[in-house]
Amino acid sequence: MIPGGPEAGRRFPGVAFSCAMTTAPEATDYPVLWPVPTRWADNDHYGHVNNVAYYSFFDTAVNGWLMSATGTDIRELDAVGVVAETSCRFLAQLSFPDELRVGIAVEKLGTSSIVYSLAVFRVHQDQLVAAATGRFVHVYVDSATRRPVPIPPDIRAVVEPLTA
Repeated sequence: MIPGGPEAGRRFPGVAFSCAMTTAPEATDYPVLWPVPTRWADNDHYGHVNNVAYYSFFDTAVNGWLMSATGTDIRELDAVGVVAETSCRFLAQLSFPDELRVGIAVEKLGTSSIVYSLAVFRVHQDQLVAAATGRFVHVYVDSATRRPVPIPPDIRAVVEPLTA
């Protein structure tokens, strides 16, 4: 049996590893699919990726994509995006060494904030299988005062095309 594979839920009879959702997200719902690796340390004692790692996947994907798309080290900007809210709904378990893609879309683009709609997909043969969905809110603040400021133009320019 492949850890985290389609048969993984069968290891624990009577335990459901997916939430009740009408439909799982499709990779095509997300304009960006950012690769994020699982690490040995992501697995917990139960043999699957621990829930806290999913938040790291979200943060890594959004910020990695922003740096790549803008060609800028976003840590060096006068305004930085701080995470004001995040949530995750688990659909299927993952396990090291699963290969992942994090789907990134924008739910809402405000003056000083961006609400991202995210999904974690496991690469399985030639398919992307949904493992989690999430929400991630960046609020842009002045890097010195930490007061809200407008989203930097470089960031807005790459994020705007991802709005639904």
